[in-house]
Amino acid sequence: MIGIIGAMDVEVDALKKLVKSPVTTRLAGCDFVCGTINDVMVCVCRCSAGKVNAAFCTQLMIDKFGAEKIINVGVGCSLDKKVVIKNVVIATEVCQYDIDVTALGEPRGFINGLNTVKVSCDKELSDALARCAISCGEKIHRGCIASGDTFIASSEMKAELASRFSALCGEMEGGAIGHTCAANGIPFAVIRSISDGGNENVQLDYPTFKPLAAKISATIILKYLETQKDQLEF
Repeated sequence: MIGIIGAMDVEVDALKKLVKSPVTTRLAGCDFVCGTINDVMVCVCRCSAGKVNAAFCTQLMIDKFGAEKIINVGVGCSLDKKVVIKNVVIATEVCQYDIDVTALGEPRGFINGLNTVKVSCDKELSDALARCAISCGEKIHRGCIASGDTFIASSEMKAELASRFSALCGEMEGGAIGHTCAANGIPFAVIRSISDGGNENVQLDYPTFKPLAAKISATIILKYLETQKDQLEF
């Protein structure tokens, strides 16, 4: 079963509507919608924004619904000048920029327990999503996606995250989902369609481009599920 997690309704509603024979289970304030899309077993959930919400949703997806792999889908901001609005970033790795135990001698973002700053995404799953995005005609980038409990809206913060973590995209959930999946040995991928530049123009760009960006990422997920159906039939 494939778990699909987004932070906002706009990121997952289109997918939820396509679930056949849906069974909805409400846990910890989240609606987990399970069934099939293109004859592939899925569980789709809106976790709400933020790392804690994302982490407990992921753990429930694993423990209660038996997710064998998890895809985090949604929108994010650009942290690199070559990544522009409506482009797609498919993570090769994720980090959490707001973990700070530097006072104890560890680098910024160091995750105790995993003992790393960056968590690698599952290569096979991420590569498959990249191929699907390209086949959908999208301009894609591969690299690090940085997560934290701050909505990035300043050029200064954007530049710092790009410099410190070599991150292409910023958002609020992927790092926590990757952290949880890695702790459980579950393959995961993070895909973001760019809705804004993470700078002072965000109040204009984000509401304007968020629906379109969410639609792009959902379309890529549907294309990926089609490929999984083909594999099952083969």
